[in-house]
Amino acid sequence: MLAVKDPPNDFQLPPHNEPALKMIREAKDYESTVALAAGGAALATCGMVHPLGWVLFALAYKPLVRVEKLARLERLTALLLDEFKSEGIQIFPVLQIEDKNPIDLFLRFPKRTHLFISIRSKGDSEIVYNEKREVLQVKRKNKSGLRTWEPCPLVELADYKSWFDKNRNLFGMSSREAQKTPTAKVLVLWPPTKAVEDHNDHLYSEIGSIRLLALRRKGTAFVIQQEEITEFVRAWLAKY
Repeated sequence: MLAVKDPPNDFQLPPHNEPALKMIREAKDYESTVALAAGGAALATCGMVHPLGWVLFALAYKPLVRVEKLARLERLTALLLDEFKSEGIQIFPVLQIEDKNPIDLFLRFPKRTHLFISIRSKGDSEIVYNEKREVLQVKRKNKSGLRTWEPCPLVELADYKSWFDKNRNLFGMSSREAQKTPTAKVLVLWPPTKAVEDHNDHLYSEIGSIRLLALRRKGTAFVIQQEEITEFVRAWLAKY
């Protein structure tokens, strides 16, 4: 068996935990006061000095959704840090990958488990899983018909795991650790978006005492509501 090389002495993980939370807050404050007022053109037109991490965090998202997205990231990052810091959690927000939407949150409990989290909202609507087509569909309130959710968050989550396996060196991991560590892919629906409650029984799984959608497309992805995040992570940790 080949020996796994230790990371070099000057190895540094990407921003995570408190430094990352600080960067999110700076990016959100900057966007709130400057970028939105400038119609999203602040980067190209204003002469202000961008706060630490603004380019990294804010530009990962489209101008019209930046403030909301950063506010959600701030809330969940702070919540998860408060709940699980004693468990050794490492929270890496906004990991940009190639030409895809960024990984909103990558949670690492070293040598224990990994979680990839996508935070999504479709406004006041319900999310339906079409088993025959293996796609998520959006049902708008007071509107008839369903439309396909593109890009599909389930496919994105699978792509994130593939990217991570190829880029494990960013986190100082061996191939074995990256690929063999138990992993959860999680789609977090942000209010008022919610999943319909009448999917077929076989689409649900139980993690601890929680019953939730477990959709199997390119692997299994769990679909939860925003308010269930800490309960889900706690139940998932209990398995390992």
